[in-house]
Amino acid sequence: MMRNLKRAFVALFILLLAVLVLFFVLENQQSVALVLFGWSAPALPVAVLVLAALIVGLAVGPLLGAYGVLRSKRKIRASARRAALSGN
Repeated sequence: MMRNLKRAFVALFILLLAVLVLFFVLENQQSVALVLFGWSAPALPVAVLVLAALIVGLAVGPLLGAYGVLRSKRKIRASARRAALSGN
């Protein structure tokens, strides 16, 4: 019973999110051309650029987080190795 309720809430959340994204895309059809360091990108709707930035951010965030975790683990191992070599 509880599992079905949880699934219903997840489905409702996904449906609501899809409706919000669709509404955002339909409301932001104006074309813009981005310019970066003199390079001009082709004119695209604002919604496409914002959603692309969101997707890139959702991909880069976890990668940077994983890099930080791996770096911390390396520091901990190096510290433990130094402690073992010094006899502590």
